[in-house]
Amino acid sequence: MGPKDSDCIFCKIVEGDIPCAKVCESETCLAFLDIAPVNAGHVLVLPKGHYPTLMDIPKELGGDLVETLSRVGKAVMEVTGAEGLNLIQNNFEVAGQLVHHAHFHLIPRFSDDGLMLWPQTPYENQDEMSRIAADIAKLLK
Repeated sequence: MGPKDSDCIFCKIVEGDIPCAKVCESETCLAFLDIAPVNAGHVLVLPKGHYPTLMDIPKELGGDLVETLSRVGKAVMEVTGAEGLNLIQNNFEVAGQLVHHAHFHLIPRFSDDGLMLWPQTPYENQDEMSRIAADIAKLLK
């Protein structure tokens, strides 16, 4: 199942020490309703092991995570009648991560829900975009 953190609220939920509105569970993943949803049906999906960020999750868990996200996402859309679905995952506090146990938000979306995505700004020039792409690619070799 993976490592645990006795101070982590999500680890306590995984262990059954704190109740949740569970919607799905596998050997490695747990999915439950968010207690403060963006829209009704907002689900959190997380690995049962304590991995602080996306970058800490072992690749061996990837298949089960993706399968769980897909299955739960389809069910959320069907049950809520959602027209769309956001998959959001925050890493570190500056990016909005409040619980330091990697988790994914499945948020049902509706055309009239009033939610806005973040503003986007194009690169100032092609050279800046090319430089950043090359620097990232170099680190991945």
